[in-house]
Amino acid sequence: MSGDITVWTDRVTSAHSDKPKFMATLAAVLQPLADMRDLVMSLPAAFDLDTAVGAQLDIVGQWVGVTRSLAIPITGVYFAFDTVGVGWDEGSWWAPGDDTTYLYALPDDGYRTLLRAKIVANTWDGTIPGAYRTWDTLFAGTGYSIKITDLGGMQMNYELTGPPADVVTATLFTSGNLDIKPAGVQIAAYTTP
Repeated sequence: MSGDITVWTDRVTSAHSDKPKFMATLAAVLQPLADMRDLVMSLPAAFDLDTAVGAQLDIVGQWVGVTRSLAIPITGVYFAFDTVGVGWDEGSWWAPGDDTTYLYALPDDGYRTLLRAKIVANTWDGTIPGAYRTWDTLFAGTGYSIKITDLGGMQMNYELTGPPADVVTATLFTSGNLDIKPAGVQIAAYTTP
């Protein structure tokens, strides 16, 4: 991509514009400046949350303070009493140092949702109507909405309503990564369609 230098070269007076060496020198000096201007002008679009992909989205994540890696619990592997498939002589024994979670690198769409959740959680006013507005902003255009049930005693339930959730959205929702809640309040249950 080459920047346009005609904005400057068109301003050269007729006394100098017909001098090839002068125009070549001017072009050699101005071209890097025009290229740099075009690069700088393209940066906002490259790091926009809606259009960023891959490494650019990871940089946005650093600004927001959220990593792309999602810790998912390992289930159905380690021994547990009264659990089919991992009972006596079926499950592996957990030893100190064995992982109980694995890291899953979120795809760009899921990572965007997580980044938006962090951003809107930081701008939330702390009220239930504000939480609904925040969830509506987070899930705009997806068909999902949230039902919040206040159980009293500093507990609440979240219900994701709408179309069946894809695996990434359901995991983000039920793992608490998309929580928008007052400090000290616990989520008693997550329900997905």
